[in-house]
Amino acid sequence: MRLVIARCSVDYIGRLTAHLPLATRLLLVKADGSVSVHADDRAYKPLNWMSPPCRLEEQLDDGSGTWTVTNKAGEQLIITIDEVLHDHAHELGVDPGLQKDGVEAELQRLLALHVETFGQGWTLVRREYPTAIGPVDLLCRDADGKVVAVEIKRRGEIDGVEQLTRYLELLNRDPLLAPVKGVFAAQEIKPQAKVLAQDRGIDCVTVDYAVLKGTDDPTQRLF
Repeated sequence: MRLVIARCSVDYIGRLTAHLPLATRLLLVKADGSVSVHADDRAYKPLNWMSPPCRLEEQLDDGSGTWTVTNKAGEQLIITIDEVLHDHAHELGVDPGLQKDGVEAELQRLLALHVETFGQGWTLVRREYPTAIGPVDLLCRDADGKVVAVEIKRRGEIDGVEQLTRYLELLNRDPLLAPVKGVFAAQEIKPQAKVLAQDRGIDCVTVDYAVLKGTDDPTQRLF
Protein backbone atom coordinates (compact mmCIF):
# COMPACT_ATOMS: atom_id res chain seq x y z
CA MET A 1 0.00 0.00 0.00
CA ARG A 2 1.14 3.54 -0.78
CA LEU A 3 -0.06 6.38 1.44
CA VAL A 4 0.28 9.97 0.22
CA ILE A 5 -0.87 13.13 1.98
CA ALA A 6 -1.05 16.01 -0.46
CA ARG A 7 -2.72 19.33 -1.23
CA CYS A 8 -4.67 18.47 -4.33
CA SER A 9 -7.80 18.90 -6.40
CA VAL A 10 -9.59 15.99 -8.04
CA ASP A 11 -11.66 15.67 -11.20
CA TYR A 12 -13.65 12.60 -12.24
CA ILE A 13 -14.42 12.27 -15.96
CA GLY A 14 -16.73 9.44 -16.99
CA ARG A 15 -20.48 8.83 -17.15
CA LEU A 16 -20.74 12.14 -15.31
CA THR A 17 -18.24 14.71 -14.03
CA ALA A 18 -17.33 15.64 -10.45
CA HIS A 19 -14.84 18.07 -8.93
CA LEU A 20 -13.13 18.30 -5.55
CA PRO A 21 -11.52 21.73 -4.99
CA LEU A 22 -7.99 22.18 -3.66
CA ALA A 23 -7.53 20.83 -0.12
CA THR A 24 -5.26 18.57 1.91
CA ARG A 25 -6.28 14.95 1.40
CA LEU A 26 -5.13 11.36 1.86
CA LEU A 27 -4.44 9.36 -1.32
CA LEU A 28 -4.31 5.56 -1.07
CA VAL A 29 -2.90 3.27 -3.74
CA LYS A 30 -3.53 -0.39 -2.84
CA ALA A 31 -1.84 -3.54 -4.08
CA ASP A 32 -4.98 -4.49 -6.05
CA GLY A 33 -4.46 -1.32 -8.15
CA SER A 34 -7.29 0.73 -6.66
CA VAL A 35 -6.79 4.44 -5.99
CA SER A 36 -8.95 6.33 -3.48
CA VAL A 37 -9.13 9.90 -2.18
CA HIS A 38 -10.01 10.53 1.48
CA ALA A 39 -10.80 13.49 3.72
CA ASP A 40 -10.31 13.53 7.49
CA ASP A 41 -13.91 12.42 8.14
CA ARG A 42 -16.51 9.98 6.69
CA ALA A 43 -14.88 7.01 8.45
CA TYR A 44 -13.79 4.52 5.75
CA LYS A 45 -15.73 5.98 2.80
CA PRO A 46 -13.56 7.82 0.23
CA LEU A 47 -14.53 11.10 -1.44
CA ASN A 48 -13.76 9.52 -4.80
CA TRP A 49 -12.05 6.38 -6.03
CA MET A 50 -11.22 4.17 -8.99
CA SER A 51 -11.67 0.43 -8.64
CA PRO A 52 -9.30 -2.05 -10.31
CA PRO A 53 -8.35 -2.87 -12.95
CA CYS A 54 -7.02 0.62 -13.59
CA ARG A 55 -3.78 2.32 -14.62
CA LEU A 56 -1.99 5.09 -12.69
CA GLU A 57 0.25 7.52 -14.57
CA GLU A 58 2.24 10.06 -12.55
CA GLN A 59 3.53 13.31 -14.01
CA LEU A 60 5.24 15.09 -11.13
CA ASP A 61 7.97 17.72 -11.05
CA ASP A 62 9.39 18.66 -7.62
CA GLY A 63 6.35 17.18 -5.89
CA SER A 64 3.66 18.89 -7.96
CA GLY A 65 1.85 17.76 -11.08
CA THR A 66 -0.86 15.21 -11.86
CA TRP A 67 -1.88 11.63 -11.27
CA THR A 68 -4.12 10.27 -14.02
CA VAL A 69 -6.01 7.09 -13.12
CA THR A 70 -7.80 5.35 -16.00
CA ASN A 71 -10.00 2.25 -15.76
CA LYS A 72 -10.88 -0.30 -18.44
CA ALA A 73 -13.99 1.69 -19.41
CA GLY A 74 -11.90 4.78 -20.14
CA GLU A 75 -13.18 6.70 -17.10
CA GLN A 76 -10.54 8.90 -15.48
CA LEU A 77 -9.70 10.28 -12.06
CA ILE A 78 -7.34 13.24 -12.50
CA ILE A 79 -5.62 14.26 -9.27
CA THR A 80 -3.83 17.61 -9.57
CA ILE A 81 -1.21 17.78 -6.83
CA ASP A 82 -0.07 21.17 -5.56
CA GLU A 83 2.21 19.87 -2.79
CA VAL A 84 3.15 16.45 -1.39
CA LEU A 85 3.34 16.50 2.41
CA HIS A 86 3.98 12.79 2.98
CA ASP A 87 4.64 9.80 0.71
CA HIS A 88 5.19 6.33 2.14
CA ALA A 89 4.82 2.79 0.78
CA HIS A 90 4.55 -0.37 2.86
CA GLU A 91 3.89 -4.02 1.98
CA LEU A 92 0.98 -5.27 4.10
CA GLY A 93 1.02 -8.88 2.90
CA VAL A 94 -2.00 -11.17 2.51
CA ASP A 95 -4.87 -10.27 4.82
CA PRO A 96 -6.63 -13.19 6.57
CA GLY A 97 -10.00 -11.57 5.92
CA LEU A 98 -12.81 -10.26 8.07
CA GLN A 99 -13.96 -12.48 10.90
CA LYS A 100 -17.73 -12.36 10.58
CA ASP A 101 -20.07 -12.18 13.54
CA GLY A 102 -22.04 -15.23 14.61
CA VAL A 103 -25.10 -14.50 12.49
CA GLU A 104 -23.14 -13.88 9.27
CA ALA A 105 -21.01 -16.98 9.80
CA GLU A 106 -24.13 -19.04 10.46
CA LEU A 107 -25.89 -17.58 7.40
CA GLN A 108 -22.92 -18.58 5.28
CA ARG A 109 -22.94 -22.12 6.69
CA LEU A 110 -26.67 -22.56 6.15
CA LEU A 111 -26.66 -21.09 2.64
CA ALA A 112 -23.74 -23.35 1.71
CA LEU A 113 -25.90 -26.31 2.78
CA HIS A 114 -28.94 -24.95 0.95
CA VAL A 115 -27.71 -23.18 -2.17
CA GLU A 116 -31.06 -24.05 -3.75
CA THR A 117 -32.25 -20.97 -1.83
CA PHE A 118 -30.89 -18.98 -4.79
CA GLY A 119 -32.52 -21.18 -7.43
CA GLN A 120 -33.31 -24.75 -8.39
CA GLY A 121 -30.34 -26.65 -9.76
CA TRP A 122 -27.69 -24.54 -8.01
CA THR A 123 -24.58 -26.30 -6.67
CA LEU A 124 -21.81 -25.20 -4.32
CA VAL A 125 -18.25 -25.04 -5.66
CA ARG A 126 -16.57 -23.84 -2.47
CA ARG A 127 -17.04 -21.78 0.69
CA GLU A 128 -14.52 -18.98 1.31
CA TYR A 129 -13.16 -19.12 -2.24
CA PRO A 130 -9.75 -17.34 -2.09
CA THR A 131 -8.88 -14.22 -4.08
CA ALA A 132 -5.98 -11.76 -3.84
CA ILE A 133 -8.13 -9.36 -1.80
CA GLY A 134 -9.91 -11.85 0.45
CA PRO A 135 -12.24 -14.83 0.26
CA VAL A 136 -15.59 -14.87 -1.53
CA ASP A 137 -18.24 -16.23 0.84
CA LEU A 138 -19.67 -18.77 -1.61
CA LEU A 139 -18.68 -19.72 -5.13
CA CYS A 140 -21.52 -21.58 -6.84
CA ARG A 141 -22.82 -22.72 -10.20
CA ASP A 142 -26.38 -21.99 -11.26
CA ALA A 143 -28.69 -24.38 -13.12
CA ASP A 144 -27.01 -23.41 -16.42
CA GLY A 145 -23.56 -24.19 -15.02
CA LYS A 146 -22.48 -20.53 -14.87
CA VAL A 147 -20.24 -19.44 -12.00
CA VAL A 148 -21.81 -17.16 -9.37
CA ALA A 149 -20.05 -15.35 -6.51
CA VAL A 150 -22.23 -14.82 -3.44
CA GLU A 151 -21.46 -12.21 -0.78
CA ILE A 152 -23.37 -12.67 2.49
CA LYS A 153 -24.14 -9.96 5.04
CA ARG A 154 -26.42 -9.69 8.04
CA ARG A 155 -27.39 -6.22 6.85
CA GLY A 156 -26.72 -5.34 3.23
CA GLU A 157 -25.28 -1.88 2.62
CA ILE A 158 -23.36 -0.12 -0.15
CA ASP A 159 -19.95 -1.22 1.14
CA GLY A 160 -21.00 -4.87 0.73
CA VAL A 161 -21.92 -4.25 -2.91
CA GLU A 162 -18.56 -2.53 -3.43
CA GLN A 163 -16.79 -5.52 -1.86
CA LEU A 164 -18.58 -7.97 -4.16
CA THR A 165 -17.83 -5.74 -7.16
CA ARG A 166 -14.10 -5.98 -6.42
CA TYR A 167 -14.33 -9.78 -6.12
CA LEU A 168 -16.17 -10.01 -9.46
CA GLU A 169 -13.55 -7.86 -11.20
CA LEU A 170 -10.84 -10.27 -10.06
CA LEU A 171 -12.76 -13.49 -10.72
CA ASN A 172 -13.70 -12.38 -14.23
CA ARG A 173 -10.00 -12.15 -15.11
CA ASP A 174 -9.80 -15.95 -14.76
CA PRO A 175 -10.74 -17.53 -18.11
CA LEU A 176 -11.62 -20.79 -16.33
CA LEU A 177 -14.34 -19.00 -14.32
CA ALA A 178 -15.54 -16.10 -16.50
CA PRO A 179 -18.17 -14.94 -16.95
CA VAL A 180 -18.91 -14.73 -13.21
CA LYS A 181 -22.20 -13.27 -11.98
CA GLY A 182 -22.79 -11.81 -8.53
CA VAL A 183 -25.44 -12.30 -5.84
CA PHE A 184 -25.68 -10.08 -2.76
CA ALA A 185 -27.51 -11.92 0.03
CA ALA A 186 -28.56 -10.46 3.40
CA GLN A 187 -31.33 -10.52 5.96
CA GLU A 188 -32.04 -6.88 5.11
CA ILE A 189 -30.78 -4.91 2.11
CA LYS A 190 -30.81 -1.11 2.15
CA PRO A 191 -32.54 0.60 -0.82
CA GLN A 192 -29.32 2.42 -1.82
CA ALA A 193 -27.46 -0.90 -1.90
CA LYS A 194 -30.16 -2.41 -4.13
CA VAL A 195 -29.88 0.49 -6.58
CA LEU A 196 -26.09 0.19 -6.75
CA ALA A 197 -26.29 -3.59 -7.14
CA GLN A 198 -28.79 -3.27 -9.98
CA ASP A 199 -26.54 -0.73 -11.72
CA ARG A 200 -23.66 -3.22 -11.56
CA GLY A 201 -25.66 -6.23 -12.70
CA ILE A 202 -25.67 -7.88 -9.27
CA ASP A 203 -28.76 -9.75 -8.04
CA CYS A 204 -30.05 -9.13 -4.51
CA VAL A 205 -31.58 -11.88 -2.35
CA THR A 206 -33.20 -11.23 1.02
CA VAL A 207 -32.67 -14.22 3.30
CA ASP A 208 -34.99 -15.34 6.10
CA TYR A 209 -32.59 -16.51 8.79
CA ALA A 210 -35.34 -18.15 10.87
CA VAL A 211 -36.47 -20.27 7.91
CA LEU A 212 -32.90 -21.25 7.08
CA LYS A 213 -32.21 -22.08 10.73
CA GLY A 214 -35.23 -24.37 10.70
CA THR A 215 -33.62 -26.46 7.99
CA ASP A 216 -31.24 -27.88 10.63
CA ASP A 217 -34.31 -29.59 12.08
CA PRO A 218 -35.05 -32.69 9.98
CA THR A 219 -38.77 -32.23 10.65
CA GLN A 220 -38.73 -28.82 8.91
CA ARG A 221 -38.53 -28.05 5.21
CA LEU A 222 -37.04 -24.99 3.49
CA PHE A 223 -39.91 -24.67 1.01
